[in-house]
Amino acid sequence: MRTPRGAGIESVSAYAVNKLARLMLHDISLRERTPATPQEVVASFAGLSDEERAALLAGEVGRLHELGAHSFLLGYLGRYGLFGLSQEVYAERMRASRGPVAD
Repeated sequence: MRTPRGAGIESVSAYAVNKLARLMLHDISLRERTPATPQEVVASFAGLSDEERAALLAGEVGRLHELGAHSFLLGYLGRYGLFGLSQEVYAERMRASRGPVAD
């Protein structure tokens, strides 16, 4: 049986991660700035935990999803090639975070 998403981990607010991911779609200047200065962009978002900051910078979308970030919004990071992601890498990391699926 699979463990429910978020079970057994400290509760964190995924709002800032979701907001950052959504802004990548709508704020072209932010999206263009991110590849050159990812640490600066991530540091500018209030409300991110240290774990969320580290996961964003590492492109660990599976972990961000486990922490409560929305998979649809995280997809923008792969769509625009941010934080070392591509659409293929995004999909691979999301699948890996699910663990084995029971038959």
